[in-house]
Amino acid sequence: MKPGLSRRGFLQASSAFALIPAPVESGPGAAPGRDWPPAGGPGVPKLCLGTGSSADAKQMRKLKQIGIDHVLMGGPPMPWKEEDLRALMERFQANGLTVCNLMIYGYRNTLYGRPGRDEEIDKFIQSIRAAGKVGMPVIEYNFYAHRLMKGYHEVEGRGGAGLTAYDYSLSRDLPPLPEVGTHTLDEMWANITYFLKAVVPVAEEAGVRLALHPNDPPVPLSRGSEQIMATLAGWKKLIEIVPSPANGITYDCGVTREMGEDAVEVCRYFGERDRINHVHFRNVRVKTPYVDYVEVFPDEGQVDMFAVMKELVRQKYPRAIYPEHPRALDADRELEGFRPYYPGGGGYSGLVYNVAYTKAMLQAALSN
Repeated sequence: MKPGLSRRGFLQASSAFALIPAPVESGPGAAPGRDWPPAGGPGVPKLCLGTGSSADAKQMRKLKQIGIDHVLMGGPPMPWKEEDLRALMERFQANGLTVCNLMIYGYRNTLYGRPGRDEEIDKFIQSIRAAGKVGMPVIEYNFYAHRLMKGYHEVEGRGGAGLTAYDYSLSRDLPPLPEVGTHTLDEMWANITYFLKAVVPVAEEAGVRLALHPNDPPVPLSRGSEQIMATLAGWKKLIEIVPSPANGITYDCGVTREMGEDAVEVCRYFGERDRINHVHFRNVRVKTPYVDYVEVFPDEGQVDMFAVMKELVRQKYPRAIYPEHPRALDADRELEGFRPYYPGGGGYSGLVYNVAYTKAMLQAALSN
């Protein structure tokens, strides 16, 4: 017995110690208590990253090491074939990865209402049916008249990290491209209505969800063409053209804030209608909505990322969340041949940061 501690004091201390609960263990045979980490399942979001369809085992291993089990990528040329999609999915499955989303391309006549669009739509329909047969849950697509990327430029962030800024004034006066021309809102809405009425019933039947990405950047006019998905009103109009869960959006909380909207309220609006078919999870600081903003690290922007994640968990959103647009870190810049897709954009090290942050948000939301 420690000198100076009486027998009575020792017994009192021992009794108090006995009241302290034992640590809760996890795993098989563990004592009852809260499971940790929170389990995944059918009603839980899935973190994903983009990769190339030709990714090798080494590249896939890098994704698995940071806790990624789901991937997305650009799909093959239309029309997709069942055997090609199955081979693609099985190759990733052999390395522990599930392909959860394919981006589709190759329908410019459909975009602009030109001759040949019916043939393109037929190829799109064939692709949907092939995706349904192999269990591909989501096809993502764009419907830009034109994407005005000339306003992107790099600015310096904390510690010299690269951030991606957008300034509409740098590109607002660019002339139309001859191969695109100019297109009004009425024209673009007519074109997408024609398209959706043809493809959404097929997607419903095939068990495939379509996710239209909003205009990014969400500028009001792009080389003379108006943009149907550059406002919240446009997003809402889209899902009413053909009312169906197969006719949904890619909810991007960064773009939502770039338009000056409340990311949580917008998430709730589309989630409660079961129209969020994919999620992009990133943050931004906006000076002037639509035209002047900076894409930043997920922990330092104006979007309450935890509130967005809690809303997705509350909805039991079950599909993919993509923590995209990594910031430029020296660990990536110093690599030979590093070339960012966006000015101020990063690579693998930046993605590791995004994934870790997003996984923490998800686990915290699930534990609540």
